[in-house]
Amino acid sequence: MTPPTGTDPDTYIYMNFMKSHSCYDAMPRSSKLVIFDTTLQVKKAFFALVANGVRAAPLWDSKLQCFVGMLTITDFINILHRYYKSPLVQIYELEEHKIETWREIYLQYSVNRLISIKPESSLFDAIYSLLKNKIHRLPVIDPASGNVLHILTHKRILKFLHIFGSMIPKPRFLQKQINEVPIGTFRQIATVQESASVYDALAIFVERRVSALPVVNEQGKVVALYSRFDVINLAAQKNYNNLNMTMKETISSRSCWMEGVLKCYPHETLETIIDRIAKAEVHRLVLVDSEDVVRGIVSLSDILQALVLTPADIYKWPTFQV
Repeated sequence: MTPPTGTDPDTYIYMNFMKSHSCYDAMPRSSKLVIFDTTLQVKKAFFALVANGVRAAPLWDSKLQCFVGMLTITDFINILHRYYKSPLVQIYELEEHKIETWREIYLQYSVNRLISIKPESSLFDAIYSLLKNKIHRLPVIDPASGNVLHILTHKRILKFLHIFGSMIPKPRFLQKQINEVPIGTFRQIATVQESASVYDALAIFVERRVSALPVVNEQGKVVALYSRFDVINLAAQKNYNNLNMTMKETISSRSCWMEGVLKCYPHETLETIIDRIAKAEVHRLVLVDSEDVVRGIVSLSDILQALVLTPADIYKWPTFQV
């Protein structure tokens, strides 16, 4: 794309890069892919996600002989939030329901279609689909065989850009400080007190549709980050029947491989922030001031929106903190 007269040509560097590379280009040579049949018990499916270290799985319907959706950590959160009563009451729906039963209930309130993309489609189209549909995982499906080849994510796309972006000119706007560019969420930041319960955190995940919560102490300082992926640790530790635990207790008991708090500061450059996210392989940084008080969230979605979609005059849909 040729920039209009008077426009900084750097603006279009990443947009053009994504348009000139396909989803196939960004796929790793080998990766783990877990697929569930819709007749599998929900509980077994979530344990299988934990055992295989994956965050989502395509769903195969044997009757229809096709893929019909994805099972993700969001489903686990929604089940816990909807059916949890107390530590003394077993969550029957989690223990006994099959995936197809849960889908029948849940799809009354959501869109009943699998959003996917072809391997030859551009990464620009993939970013557009991820952000427009507010999803974090996009199955790449071979149109000839109908097989799922890979699950494309924001993280994988940024990693691809980080590795191969050295082959293209470095835009000058990367040297701007984060407080000079409109990238991130800075209003109505969803946080959770460390004295709050896990159930309180799940309620915020559901109601605010966020994927991570800065955990703050009484002084408002960030002490941890609790993400949707941390919630699956409840299944690993079989703690999902006790959602009355405080955030402080949960964070102290979680496994060492869980995402920690990675911060950034208003004076840091966009390049520094992108490098930090890419190297740490996280989904977001918490923007804090000199006192470690939360001032914003800078996510992969924010970065891809600003670098790739906004230059194409595709602006944010009604957004959620991610």
